[in-house]
Amino acid sequence: MKDYLALARRDPQLTAAGIIAAGGALTICGFYFFQYVMHLPPCPLCLEQRQPYYFCVPLAALLFFGANRGASNKVMIAGFAVIAAFMLWDCGLAVYHAGVEWKWWQGPIDCSGPIDKFGAASDIFKRLGHISVVRCDEVSWRFLGLSLAGWNVLVSLGLAAVAAWGARASLAKLKRAR
Repeated sequence: MKDYLALARRDPQLTAAGIIAAGGALTICGFYFFQYVMHLPPCPLCLEQRQPYYFCVPLAALLFFGANRGASNKVMIAGFAVIAAFMLWDCGLAVYHAGVEWKWWQGPIDCSGPIDKFGAASDIFKRLGHISVVRCDEVSWRFLGLSLAGWNVLVSLGLAAVAAWGARASLAKLKRAR
């Protein structure tokens, strides 16, 4: 454990990028575990919450390799800032989704509205092709009282904090270099 703390103190950019890449990759594995092993299909909001991970994990891997190869501190700051922004956006989306699940507010009509307005009879087959079966306002799994959206709030907020730590370390390193 002391070795990990020593590495975090010695090279916080490398550590932050590694935590984001590994944590984000594990989160993506979790998405697919629940979808394909537990057979819990994602709703449209769940699918939207995955998108920042698909962008931030490769970016964090690039930052990890950049930290090993002496990348510019300005590039590192920008990369960590982008990851922090995406993860904060994802956190907000997850809070919104959790609120929809708790019935605090209405969710998008396409995944939490009534399924009784099919329109004209001539359009019924066309409309049936666009109806989402998985509802955003119904929780299919909870652990310790939190749904998957609730857990995503914590994970994305944690990854945003790690990215902010990496950006702060990069900024401090830039100031020391001047």
